[in-house]
This record gives sequence, C-alpha cells and structure tokens, in this order.
Amino acid sequence: MPQQAKEYPFIPPPGLDSREPSKKVVIVGAGPIGLAMAIELANHDIPSVILDDGNRVSTGSKAICWSKRSLEIFDRLGIGDKALAKGVMWKVGRTYHRDQELFNFDLLPEEGHKYPAFVNLQQYYVEEYLIARSQSLELIDLRFQNRVEAIQGNRDSVSIDISTPVGDYHLETDYLIACDGVRSTVRRQLGLDFVGELFEERFLIADIEMHQDFPPERRFWFEPVFHEGQSALLHKQPDNIYRIDLQLGWDADPELEKQPERVIPRIRKVVGTSDFKIDWVSVYTFQCRRLERFVHGRVIFAGDSAHVVSPFGARGGNGGLQDVDNLGWKLAAIIKGRSPESLLETYNSERVYASDENIAHSTRTTKFMTPSDGVERMFRDQLFKLTRVASFARNWINPGRLSVPAIYPGFEDPAPELPSISRPGSVAPDAHLEDDTWLLDKFGKYVTLFGINTEIPEIDGLRKVCVTANEFIRTRYLGENEKATYLIRPDQVIASRWLEVKPTHLRHESNRIWGLDQ
Repeated sequence: MPQQAKEYPFIPPPGLDSREPSKKVVIVGAGPIGLAMAIELANHDIPSVILDDGNRVSTGSKAICWSKRSLEIFDRLGIGDKALAKGVMWKVGRTYHRDQELFNFDLLPEEGHKYPAFVNLQQYYVEEYLIARSQSLELIDLRFQNRVEAIQGNRDSVSIDISTPVGDYHLETDYLIACDGVRSTVRRQLGLDFVGELFEERFLIADIEMHQDFPPERRFWFEPVFHEGQSALLHKQPDNIYRIDLQLGWDADPELEKQPERVIPRIRKVVGTSDFKIDWVSVYTFQCRRLERFVHGRVIFAGDSAHVVSPFGARGGNGGLQDVDNLGWKLAAIIKGRSPESLLETYNSERVYASDENIAHSTRTTKFMTPSDGVERMFRDQLFKLTRVASFARNWINPGRLSVPAIYPGFEDPAPELPSISRPGSVAPDAHLEDDTWLLDKFGKYVTLFGINTEIPEIDGLRKVCVTANEFIRTRYLGENEKATYLIRPDQVIASRWLEVKPTHLRHESNRIWGLDQ
C-alpha cells in the first residue's frame, strides 16, 4: 500500500510572544531541497530556521529518480541507508519505437561503487526521512504552518514577516535561502522572474498501485501502440506503485484529463490489465527556465525556486541537491569568517552553468519528443528506421539523458595525463577500498589532500587521506601513472591534481577553494 501523507503538528514559534534574536540562516521551504540545505549547514555547525507554509509531506510521488550523486549526498546527510533500503534500484534503460525495442543502456556497468546508478523512491519518503533527520539535530528549527508574507533585504540582513494560524511575527536573518519551489513566494516578493522557454506540450502523470512483476528498469516509448502518436514512460517504485507518464498534446484540457473516466482507459492500455488502483494523478507543462542570477544580496535561491526543467532526465530534484552540495560549505565558511562573501559568486557561476547544461539537455529532449511538423518530424521518423539497421544512429535518439553532475569550468589541470573521469571540476568518483571502506566516506565534508601510492605533506587545514591503488583507484584516478595527488573540495569536487606536488601548489589551490586568492 502507498503511504498516506504524513502530517506534522504546528508549534507556536517564540516570536509570537517576544522578538527573537537575529538568525544566521532562514530557509524557506521544507521540501527535499530546503531540508537537505538545513542538514548540510548543520553538518558545518551552522544553525538555521526552516519556514514552511504547509504541515505535511508531498502528495503524490513527484520526484522519484534519485541519482548516484544524490544518494552520495543523502549519505552525508544521514539518510543514504534509508533511501537505499526502501528504494527500487535500477540502472538499465530501454527505449522503444512503437512496440520494438531500439536499444538499451546500462548506466553503471562497473563495480566498486557504494551506491547504484539510480534509486526510485517517492518524494514523500525522502521528505519524511529528511524531516526526521532535521528534527534530530539541535541546530535546526523546523517550523510548519509558518507562511512568509513579505521580505525586505538590505546590505547586511533580511527582514521577514511571517503569519501562522495563531498570529503574525517577524524574523531577522543574515541570509535567506529560498527553497520554496517553482511558485516561489520569495521570488515573487523580490519581483524576479524566470528566463527561458515554456513548451506547448502537456503530460499526464499517474501513480498506480499494481501487483505486477515488471522489472526495475526505465522504459520509454516513442509513438507506442497503446498511446498512438505520442510518448510514454514507465518506472517502478516501492510499495507496488508504478509511475506512468503519457504525452497529451498542448490542446489537452488539464482538468478533464485528470478525471478517472479519462485516466483509467489510458492506463489499462499501457499495463494490459484492469487490476490496478489510481493513487495520484497530475498534468504538467514542459518548461526549461531559470533565474538570471541565483544570488541576490543576502537572498540565495536553490532548487526549483532557481531553475526548472522538463522532467525527462531526472534533473529537477537531483539538480537541486547539487545546489545544496555546492552552497552549504561555502555559506558556512562565510558565516564563520573563513571566506569573504564574494565566495557566493562561485555558487552563482557554477550552479548557473550547471543549470544551463541541464536546460540544454532537457530542451533537446523536449524538441525531439515533440518535433515540429515538416523537416523535424521527417528527420526523427527516418532516424527511427535507421536505428533498426545501424547501431551508430542510437546516439541521436533522445529519450532524455539522465542526470549526472556538471563538470564545472574554470579549473586548471596540472596533470592531464591522469584519467578524464577525475579531472578538476568534476565530482570525485567513489571507489571500494581494500579495508572494505569507501573513498568518499574518507573525504567527508572536508578539504582533503588525497595521495595515491605517494607520501604527501602535512598542510594545516587539510584532511589527509593516503591509499595504495587497487583496480578501482587505478582506473578512476591513476590510469597508466604510478602515483598522484588530488585536492578535494568539501562538496567532493576535485579542485586540482598533480603527479608531483609542492606545498606552494597546495597553499595556492587551498586559498582558491576558500575564495582567498583575489
């Protein structure tokens, strides 16, 4: 059985009785991104208040495909084991045209990783796990049914007016992080809007409860026989819940299409049985848009409040968690006085870059799924035919490239001889070690100096990790070389690497990480 949406009690905040002291960070929105943000800040010893106008976890599965990188972030936040235990693991995707499979792919063909390529897990479970984790941490003050009514920012702080079921109050904070989604109240209060493209296309999402032994794979159909002329997607979730996405066309009436008498016959054609129960239905419109900037003085945007993409490719929730990964340690360093406030500009530039990459992939997928009449449609139709006889054409079929972390630009590479998978700007790949531990666990939340088959110097402020190369380390970090040294940021992004390293190199790159090289 699917889980019922869990509700949380309203607790009157102290600001209703007397003025509260100024807060370090206030986070607006207790969805996955806002909750993850608070936990990540707590990991760096920064307290926060989370304000949410609701009092329950999300209705419907919403974000379900959590990538390997998101699972690694969940691990650092303390819910990785829960997500893995409950979720449906998968790594194989299959793409069809009508009733014929065109190709399939394996997203993680190699061993030696702590987490799988993807886990399907309903968003309400993720929220429940993150809420429980937040409530266990003294540094997090989670307030339900606290609605932000107005904000006003200045050079040094942000003022927030808040309403509750029993009265209104006011907060001051050094920083406000907006994690309040596509319809962001904070964004509206600041008069900001997205730039980008809204596509004239609609999709129906349906969660159904069904006792079928469908394999845990991603299945995508172009023009399936059960949904003529459109596209469809099927994912397996926990609790015998299956997610089905069906393309409807721009002229479809969203309210009409959500009616059971319209939904049930469509679903029956997909699954070939009437033995199912509808759990949740929604209709969404494709859009690929973002804010021009994610940092506006002391107000910072993350997740869907900053950027939104079409869902094919699982870039929404995963991209938001990568915002958290990038921002948490930087904001903590600024609040602690270790870094200048200008370090926030690297959050803006890196995550805008990643957002543009996600938007580009999502836009290409959307246009391939909904080609214009004429040359675009003719090209796609001919490509389907070519793929059946020529495997090279598979690379041109676009059912949505699945979420992977961006490789940030602007990093020099002193050792290009080393493997490209671990080049500067990329997330450090995990590896199973000889003592039955995992490499990313050793890096943790610190700036880490990572040596392979080599002695490395002691540098104040740097965590030191040394390993002897096994097959996984050699493939991912050494290649044909005998030794190497890597410098890893707190978000486990590789800052630099060397075959031979000097203390002056390390001091320079460490200062660059903390924004002290200006």
